[in-house]
Amino acid sequence: MPLGAAAALCQDVPLVQPGAPGQPTKTLTKPVAGTGRQGPTDADVTFMQGMIMHHNQAVEMVALMEGRTKNPQILSLGQRISISQTGEMKFMKLWLGYRGKPLSEDDGMAGMDMSKMDMPMMPGMLTAKQMDALRKASGPEFDHLFLTGMIQHHTGALTMLKELYGTPGAAQDAQLFDFTADVEVTQSGEIGTMQSMLGQEKK
Repeated sequence: MPLGAAAALCQDVPLVQPGAPGQPTKTLTKPVAGTGRQGPTDADVTFMQGMIMHHNQAVEMVALMEGRTKNPQILSLGQRISISQTGEMKFMKLWLGYRGKPLSEDDGMAGMDMSKMDMPMMPGMLTAKQMDALRKASGPEFDHLFLTGMIQHHTGALTMLKELYGTPGAAQDAQLFDFTADVEVTQSGEIGTMQSMLGQEKK
């Protein structure tokens, strides 16, 4: 389908964001003709491109759980994060595709393993050293590194949201606004859950 036709299709077909386990899917707001600004801003596009990469690392972190932890709380949390963020990545790719935008700000970086780079690309992303430490850990040490690392990761995502909202004219796209509001609530709640888990370690 030509990109122009895909963009037009987006005006008629609402995007569906998968819910976490036990939660319903969410149909994001359908744009209304003649309202709001026409088309996304550069900040909107850059945010979505960056958040795909950001989410991808979180899913990679969860994938490291296998064989490294038996903590049921950690495993349950990881499953929720993996399912929700995998679904959100699909949504973000559809959002960009419908609008004729590339999935990456720099197509030359597509497919690169960001965890192997020396510096985090966005707020909260774990460095190569942090990811390596997570890979090498197991048991309570893994649990602690996972929780502190994912809190860092989620906090970075909230920073990215704050920067987007603070950019004049950004986040006016109805579907993007609904999506970001949902991400803010979900990740803020998960930060609280993880902080509570860390508190239990000290008891």
